[in-house]
Amino acid sequence: MIRTLYSLAMWLAQPLLTLKLKRRGQQEPGYLHAMDERFGRYTSPVPAHDGPTVWIHAVSLGETRAAMVLVAALRDQIPDMRLLLTHGTATGRAEGVKLLQPGDLQAWQPWDTVGATQRFLKHFRPKIGVLMETEIWPNLVSTCHARQMPLVLANARLSEKSLRQAQKLSWLARPAFAGLNAVWPQTQADAQRLNQLDAPVRAVFGNLKFDANPDMRQIALGRTARARIGKPVVMFASSREGEELALLQILKAFRPPAHIDKAQAAINNVVSDIQWLIVPRHPQRVDAVAELITEQGFSVSRRSSWGAQGPATPAQSALDAAASVNSVAMSGLDKTAAGDAVPTIWLGDSLGEMALYYGLADVALLGGSFKPLGGQNLIEAAACGCPVLMGPHTFNFADAAEQALAAGAALRVADLAQAVSDAAEVVVDAKRLATARQACDDFSQAHRGATQLLARAILHVMIASVAGLVRTG
Repeated sequence: MIRTLYSLAMWLAQPLLTLKLKRRGQQEPGYLHAMDERFGRYTSPVPAHDGPTVWIHAVSLGETRAAMVLVAALRDQIPDMRLLLTHGTATGRAEGVKLLQPGDLQAWQPWDTVGATQRFLKHFRPKIGVLMETEIWPNLVSTCHARQMPLVLANARLSEKSLRQAQKLSWLARPAFAGLNAVWPQTQADAQRLNQLDAPVRAVFGNLKFDANPDMRQIALGRTARARIGKPVVMFASSREGEELALLQILKAFRPPAHIDKAQAAINNVVSDIQWLIVPRHPQRVDAVAELITEQGFSVSRRSSWGAQGPATPAQSALDAAASVNSVAMSGLDKTAAGDAVPTIWLGDSLGEMALYYGLADVALLGGSFKPLGGQNLIEAAACGCPVLMGPHTFNFADAAEQALAAGAALRVADLAQAVSDAAEVVVDAKRLATARQACDDFSQAHRGATQLLARAILHVMIASVAGLVRTG
């Protein structure tokens, strides 16, 4: 009865979903692509294939990147497999194209109605479904059970906040988690929380993201550019709405007033002595962040304008900024002579270049951790050798954050103002910076190895299911 009411609510919500997708599509056209797939309607038949179809659901960008190493390992284990890759966000789907080989399939995750999930499974006929990290939908689980198709949760994570929310809806969440065939959490703490929801936890293998190899070419390009500009770089990585404005206002406070001798003020000026780089978490917000930068009295240099030579040197930036000083709104800042250069903030406006940005940066501030948003993944930063300063809110990645802190690859600060101040100290302390970079490498290496274990476990579930040995609910 309870799931019947849920199913009715999801069915009634379909027009609202359509409106939401159309609104999102105004900023991100990818949401308008193949919208009928969201409701289990497909225009082309699935071509025949000799091997099994392995379905992996990676809802967004982070899950898709984590899936990359798993897909590669599964192809080694199952050479004739065909990949079916589904997503919920436009950025996830765009990134997922990189995983596809000839013959593979890509589609939107079906909306969680009975009809859409049934049509999805009937159309693609996967042999196993692998949900990445967090995506559990009651009707999808039930439909897979009815078709006797195993459905597993890989690289699973569940924060305390998410557990409390699930427990409030335990009449719906508990059967959904219990209906999975296997769950492999990232950490023992995740396993304990998932057990409270009756999830069939089989083993804890670790986090797949530690096995992802960053693009060394991008890192090298970033480090070369950093050396060329001749001053340290601090990045705000995967910043969220509200955090960029807070950073810019803090930086404004560090700019010396006009009556202070410039040579003396520049000694401790974190604006003139450090190059600041902002890389927003959501690409659709880039233009808005660019406007924020100029509104707060800075000039902006976007990654898309750099070209093959990389960002401008400080001398080039100063010339550009001085030429436009009269056209930039100073927003209450003290204006000096027209010869005073407006500080330039770099803005990362490209997709798929986080390794380049981490290569550029000496240290990074962790976006999403300075407001109660749960933080972002810091594993990629460590893999690129970039130490992280994180705020108090890292509940979405609590274990990785604490492990990085213990290893010396990250530093916890109370707020964004302290992060700016501490970053300014770290980047000019060569010994401390070198120690933190080595800690990043040690931290990354110590947690590798989950991918092969997980790929073998998935293969075992699929084989056992074909043999009728695995429960399907």
